[in-house]
Amino acid sequence: MLATQVRQKDSVFYFVSYPTDDLLEKVRFISRFYDEGERIVGEEAEKEDDVGQFISKVERSDKAFQRALSKPKVAQIKNFYETAASQPPIPGTVLLFTAERLGFEPVGDFANVGNLVEPRGKYLIIDGQHRLAALHFFRQQHPDDARTIHVPCVIFDGKSEDFATEMFVIINSTPTRINKSHLVDLYERVSWAAPDRKLAARVVEKLYGSGDSPLRYRINRLGGRSKQAKWILQAELFNEIHRWVAADWKRIEKKPQPLREADRIYDVVRDFLKASERTWGEAWGHQAYMVTRPVTLKAMLRVCADLARADESPTEGRVRRWERRLAPWGAAARQFRAEGFYERFPAKGQIERVSRIHKELARLVNVETTRSRSEPDAAAS
Repeated sequence: MLATQVRQKDSVFYFVSYPTDDLLEKVRFISRFYDEGERIVGEEAEKEDDVGQFISKVERSDKAFQRALSKPKVAQIKNFYETAASQPPIPGTVLLFTAERLGFEPVGDFANVGNLVEPRGKYLIIDGQHRLAALHFFRQQHPDDARTIHVPCVIFDGKSEDFATEMFVIINSTPTRINKSHLVDLYERVSWAAPDRKLAARVVEKLYGSGDSPLRYRINRLGGRSKQAKWILQAELFNEIHRWVAADWKRIEKKPQPLREADRIYDVVRDFLKASERTWGEAWGHQAYMVTRPVTLKAMLRVCADLARADESPTEGRVRRWERRLAPWGAAARQFRAEGFYERFPAKGQIERVSRIHKELARLVNVETTRSRSEPDAAAS
């Protein structure tokens, strides 16, 4: 496999872009990881495997890695893999270790780029067990999507036991990463944030916290206290609202106080979702349907923006008016059953699939669609 050799002082290691199927066949998990009805059984480290023994002891003694906390963490990461569109699902490197000395042969005139021989045994995961466990369960449900993912990996081999152990300690004792949901929360508080992003963040906050919001307790903020089933990541919801705001920004910014438009947009989304819930009937929130899964919710929000541009006023009686307008969705609910959904809406990835569903939902209710320049033309594929 092609790899980049990295030298830092006395250390030598490798950077590899690993296809999902190949990687999951070459790693071993020390901890147990769980999903709904499925589990990964942690492997026992051999006595001569110092790094494996060390990590195994930490994993089993540290409460952060016990079943009660690792299960929701794996579920959150898998949910992100399912909903991530514009962001790469696994942007950070996974750190792997093998006690074997791997062969490396430079290619052409490159001294540090070449073919790296895979170990005969399996890699030990220094950092990234939760991400790879989530990828394992994601692959079970979405094998075709999983095959499109290449995981960035750093591989330590040979005489790097002390280095690998120290790396594990450093990573697990300095949890300083920030997730995108926290970034959305901060848009309102930082002076440099663009006003259109501040406005979108304000709408999302209202959708999360307002008592009359159909999405209250349904938005995954990766740290919220609600135990109800979540429908969409806060960051993904923000992306859709910001898409809407950005498209209308030239008109919005002419308002005396543009950020106050958050109340108007929130009211539109609230009324649209209320009308949608009545229209979809039993399919709304039902596990056997994809109606309230991220891929369809995002498409519906795009229809909401399209519909609002044409029929926002009058606000009085809007829910009932839009319920009549969206009535064909209820009749088409069978298209959105979870079984066979990805075959009915084939796509190369979620961005294209959202676009397809957007167009189909808009066609059913005779709403003219708009799309960004970067959005793929689903009809052409």
